Amino acid sequence: MPNPSQPQLLIIGVGNPFRGDDAAGLLAVRRLKSAGLISAKIVEHSGEGASLMEAWKGARAVILIDAVSSGGRPGTIYRLEPASKPVPAEIFQGSTHAFSIPQAIEMSRALNELPRQVIIFGIEGRNFQAGTELSAEVNETLPELVRRVLEEAASLQTTGRIGE
Repeated sequence: MPNPSQPQLLIIGVGNPFRGDDAAGLLAVRRLKSAGLISAKIVEHSGEGASLMEAWKGARAVILIDAVSSGGRPGTIYRLEPASKPVPAEIFQGSTHAFSIPQAIEMSRALNELPRQVIIFGIEGRNFQAGTELSAEVNETLPELVRRVLEEAASLQTTGRIGE
């Protein structure tokens, strides 16, 4: 049952600002906030699974943005829809949490608390070491990631896919 205090669309940027490219999700949502996307609730999050489950509980649609480490080309943007099948855990190899995003999604699914629409945007990172500097590849691709998320949010809202 939807929570009336939750927005129809929740956008969550996940990351650690002190682990290089892991900050990409946080930086993306900061850009979304400055773009004036007022039809969605936009939050920054550490990515800890149990807390994520609480954050999206009752939301109708969620867009999750995070840096990933799957061995792909740095800067590559991935789009996943875990509504029908599990998220490949290996894409989140760089997670510092024991309870990861894929586990949080599957636990929410098992508890029948997964929002109907969940879309994950991952950006392949290169540098997850201590520090605040993004790799050149992630820094160059960040505007494209933000553009794609804005398009996705607009599509969810104009096609009525939120809360289907």
